[in-house]
Amino acid sequence: MSSAIAVFHGDFGRVCLYGMDRTMVPHAHREGHLIFHVQGPAGQVVADDRTYPLSPGQAVAISPWQPHYWQQVDTRRPTLALVLYIRPGWFLNAARRATATLRFGRVGVEVTDLLARHVYGIAGAMLDPDGEHPHLAERLCDLTQGCFDQSWQWTEAGAAFVGPATGFRDFRVRRAMRLMQDRITDALSLDAVAREVGLSRPHFFKLFREQVGTTPNLYLNGLRMERAIDLLAATQEPVSDIGLDLGFSSQASFSRFFIANGVVAPSVYRRSVHRAMPVRAA
Repeated sequence: MSSAIAVFHGDFGRVCLYGMDRTMVPHAHREGHLIFHVQGPAGQVVADDRTYPLSPGQAVAISPWQPHYWQQVDTRRPTLALVLYIRPGWFLNAARRATATLRFGRVGVEVTDLLARHVYGIAGAMLDPDGEHPHLAERLCDLTQGCFDQSWQWTEAGAAFVGPATGFRDFRVRRAMRLMQDRITDALSLDAVAREVGLSRPHFFKLFREQVGTTPNLYLNGLRMERAIDLLAATQEPVSDIGLDLGFSSQASFSRFFIANGVVAPSVYRRSVHRAMPVRAA
């Protein structure tokens, strides 16, 4: 079974050391997502129906709301992976140069010697969860910045690129996104959302995918995972209650959903969470 070696939460979002041994389901989330091979057999990530290797020297960069999933290649041994979920707003404030979004230029990232030092430095710090890690946020920012810059190399924008402009979204899509966010704890029907924003179901799904980059189903699942992770990390609310509050009929169905979308069982995730120390003032 996949394992959570360590999970750190902070203003940056969260960073996880996972032992991966099973294929996940397609999913998406609002954070910028970086996955690095640390140890064990190579694996691969499928993003937008294309396969990318995760191996020594090769990482994967997933943009916010980009559909993707981990695909286990060698089922005999787990793959130890460093997995970052970076909040775009934090990166905007922390990065050395402003970007409009945390959208990466391409999925495949070459792990240079500099990036590898950041990866192994972060992984090493996480393996000592009781220690103090005052520079973790800076390391995460440098690693994310390095991957972001490299992902836009050899594009038409080139070195002058500072981030794509935020795209305009149809008011009906914006309203649907608000409805899903506001009613995350309800038994929400996507057919009802489509009707409420004045669209037929096929038109709603087509327009949403075009403008958000993922389907309404994956978007709603991403919101549920986000809420579940926040509650698991910040409260002592029983796992069964969290699942029921999010519309699951039982703890077992909630656990299956969480494992398929988030690697490990919710109770295992909760036990692995540590709060990263805030950055100390100079």
